[in-house]
Amino acid sequence: MALDYLFSPMKIGGCTVPNRLVVPAMVMNYCNYDGTLTEKFMSYYEEKAKGGWGLIITEDYSVSEIAKGYDRIAGLYRDDQIEANKIFTERIHRHGSKIFCQIYHAGRQSHRGVNGGKQPLAPSPIPCPWKRELPKEMTKEDIKQVIKDFGDTALRVKQSGFDGVEVHAGHGYLLAEFMSQYSNKRSDEYGGCLANRARIIKEIITDIRSKVGEDFPVTIRFSTDERKEGGRTINEALVLARWFEEWGFDAIHSSTGVYGTHDQSIVANMYKPYGWNIENTVQIKNLVSIPVIGVCRIIDANMADVFIQMGKADFIAMGRTSLADPYFPNKAKKGDFQSIRHCIGCLQGCIFAQEGEFGSRCLVNPSLGEEHCLDYSKTENPKNVVVIGAGPGGLEAARAAAIKGHNVTLIEKQGFIGGQFKSAAYPPCKGGLAAYLSWMDHELKNLPIKVMMETTATKELIDSLKPDTIICATGGSPLMPPIKGIDLPHVVTAEQILLGQVQPADLIVVAGGGEVGGETAAFLAMEERGVSVVEMRDAVLKDLDGCAATSLLPIMEKYGVKQYVNTTVEEIRENSVVVSNASGTFELPAQQVVLGLGYKPNNALYEELKNLYEDVRIVGGAVKTSNAMYAIKEGFMEGMNI
Repeated sequence: MALDYLFSPMKIGGCTVPNRLVVPAMVMNYCNYDGTLTEKFMSYYEEKAKGGWGLIITEDYSVSEIAKGYDRIAGLYRDDQIEANKIFTERIHRHGSKIFCQIYHAGRQSHRGVNGGKQPLAPSPIPCPWKRELPKEMTKEDIKQVIKDFGDTALRVKQSGFDGVEVHAGHGYLLAEFMSQYSNKRSDEYGGCLANRARIIKEIITDIRSKVGEDFPVTIRFSTDERKEGGRTINEALVLARWFEEWGFDAIHSSTGVYGTHDQSIVANMYKPYGWNIENTVQIKNLVSIPVIGVCRIIDANMADVFIQMGKADFIAMGRTSLADPYFPNKAKKGDFQSIRHCIGCLQGCIFAQEGEFGSRCLVNPSLGEEHCLDYSKTENPKNVVVIGAGPGGLEAARAAAIKGHNVTLIEKQGFIGGQFKSAAYPPCKGGLAAYLSWMDHELKNLPIKVMMETTATKELIDSLKPDTIICATGGSPLMPPIKGIDLPHVVTAEQILLGQVQPADLIVVAGGGEVGGETAAFLAMEERGVSVVEMRDAVLKDLDGCAATSLLPIMEKYGVKQYVNTTVEEIRENSVVVSNASGTFELPAQQVVLGLGYKPNNALYEELKNLYEDVRIVGGAVKTSNAMYAIKEGFMEGMNI
């Protein structure tokens, strides 16, 4: 199918964008602490320009030193920051993309550690549930200064060579706080009715226009529904959208949610449906004549093309998709859909690691954040590389070594690739994980890698391959604690159940309520089995991130999973499981017992081989059981650095 709508040009103000694919602002935390740019930051964005994105919108540039929500985001609050941004925009333009700079004030979604030791500002003294620091209620002088800061920063944006500026008025940051009654309790002209709450936006666009002129594109991003009790809904958003057009904005970026909500509605995880905010975007588009950008878990090029054809949006923003595959547009335009590496909605690296030492990462794309230092040129000294284990770490090691020009053999004892990652795609709402393995299968077939499936890596076989380097990626093995009866025939592992290697019974006890056990219990309950979970800790899903746990718990409850926390499995019998807790010892009836107790490193082969060969390495779960993000990154870097 030709993606004629997606790859047609369109104007935003006076700026002609070459296609309808947009990279929205995402916090990467790749800059210096003083808001100046780094090579890491610029290379990250330049990779997207090389990949063919029509419009790139930078992460939120701070409008002042005390407006930051993160410690290493960019800023244009000083004139001496302009020169580096001129170099940056020139690098983007070299590849044909347009680039807008998003500017913002974090408001209460900040803390003293990242904004110069100053108390955060907010319309009212209500702490952000996320950052948890009491903000200062802004005075009229504070408001006037912020308005001036937005205008001055927009001027520097124009002077830096950007094609436009986006005002961030969504997601619970300062301008969104003013517009919402759940965070704005003021009784002056900046509080109360909607017109008062939106006053600061009108004054900001007026100030910006007085400094950048009428021809420089100015857009606004806001949440069409805050999905928060007492917050704005689509009904107020429609009024705001009409005002935004009247006040002189050139486009509306239709987002959703605020940070700190239980359902993580801004950055949709795998539990949210694809394109789940598009109907709100349609309502905005039907109301205004300026372009509207749609966003929220749209990861498929054909879906994006259909949305534009149907008039649901003028542009489609794909944030996490651009992290997973910066070359998405070029591949989609050629119709090479199989080679697109899709976002799986895990949020492990792009959200939960963004404030760490290295900034944002991506589970499926280990090159993210490394663009400035990776060398893909072929090696002058090809080696024979043997990779043992086709789990995520081994697959990435083999792929990277092959890209560098080494002679790679991949050995896997199972009849499928992916290791535990394959079974991880089976629980509710995690089917997207299979897309990574499908992409990797395509990569293996298009790279000169010798793949040996259903093969045991014996010393004789390894010797015959004459390896210069061996990478052990043998993963982990299910934990089997010394519980009486654990060897009975009706005791199986979560992996066996998920992969369909055993028939599920009707009445099941799952031992272990962490990520593995909890997800397996939900999977079985949705198959109409009677399921009980036994967990030693005081809650199930404690090793799952808060957003995923909040999404999975209602599924477990909806399908009747019984939860026994602070409870220990004492013995497994033929038709029951003996457990104990503060109430005493009792039996749970069970036709089948599923072990979901986690994994231990499977490193015996490495210990054997490291004394027999000169260069033996180990990656992933064979080192330490954690998650696929670290295994993939370790495997990739080992393969690149042979």
